Amino acid sequence: MSKTANSTTRVSSLVLMVIMITIALSLTALILAINAYSAEDSFVALWLILIGFIGVGLSAYVLLQMKRRVTRANIELPPITTTVECKKCGFKNVREFQRGDYIFKDVEPCQKCNEKMMITAIYREIKDREKEKFRF
Repeated sequence: MSKTANSTTRVSSLVLMVIMITIALSLTALILAINAYSAEDSFVALWLILIGFIGVGLSAYVLLQMKRRVTRANIELPPITTTVECKKCGFKNVREFQRGDYIFKDVEPCQKCNEKMMITAIYREIKDREKEKFRF
């Protein structure tokens, strides 16, 4: 029932391409800065170094934020449980939800009396999280 790659966990290929182009242009600016510095044009070299470092820094920041968003979005949903009950003897069986289950559906025969069993409940089991106590 869990999806491995949904819209919140996928990274856009267009965004990755823009980031890679920005990194390439930033590295090109750094290389040009080295050439300008060796040609003794320090004013142009300083501007190219500034542009290069800002581009590389922003690209790295965006990549790290995208990675953080992907890891934060991986939330596991609690399992869905189905309760199956016998109409005749009252025997209850709790099992994992299966596709096609719905309430009041007749399913497999009872283990005790061999009568048809019926689905009486479908629910998610939510575990209570312990509240953290902050101590100063």
